[in-house]
Amino acid sequence: MTATVGDARPAGPGRTRLHEAALRLFANHGVNGTSLQMIADEMGVTKAAVYHHYRTKEELVVGVVTPFLDRVSEVLEHARTRRGRRAQVETVLEGLVDLVVDARRMYVVTAVDPVIAHLHEHHPRMREVGGEMRELLAGPDADPGRRVAVAFFLSGVIGPLADPTCGDVDDDALRAMVMDVGRQLLLPRRASRG
Repeated sequence: MTATVGDARPAGPGRTRLHEAALRLFANHGVNGTSLQMIADEMGVTKAAVYHHYRTKEELVVGVVTPFLDRVSEVLEHARTRRGRRAQVETVLEGLVDLVVDARRMYVVTAVDPVIAHLHEHHPRMREVGGEMRELLAGPDADPGRRVAVAFFLSGVIGPLADPTCGDVDDDALRAMVMDVGRQLLLPRRASRG
């Protein structure tokens, strides 16, 4: 990805280091509790070096979240190519669970931080991706029960990722357990004919 939020500077190792440092601090202190100076100190650079990449902290936050959004968008694109609702939901479920387990810290930050929650409401791309995901999972003209199941899953997937008592669960086991719960909520068994 060469274009970035707010400027035309290409992404590179410096920006990657900046995102990693910012994410570590966001996870520990929240976005509001993390200053650009703290990020610069974490990296061992001047604050001007941070400003070289992003003009504002909001642009930096969007820059940190954008790779996650890109991966979610890829999952949604793949799901749209599948035939049938169950296949689409299964594809979104598998892709999202893989993504959140692989990026535990990133997902926890993007799901619970109030600044990022505010951006979800006001940043066009975040709002668009979230809406597309809900639409694919719930389906057209979803009834209240379906919408609640989707909301429950999307907000609940964070639980075992953020809970320190689940920190020792390895990725494969966590992935299988979250998939099982997701299937129960989003792909209930069809009633047997009898």
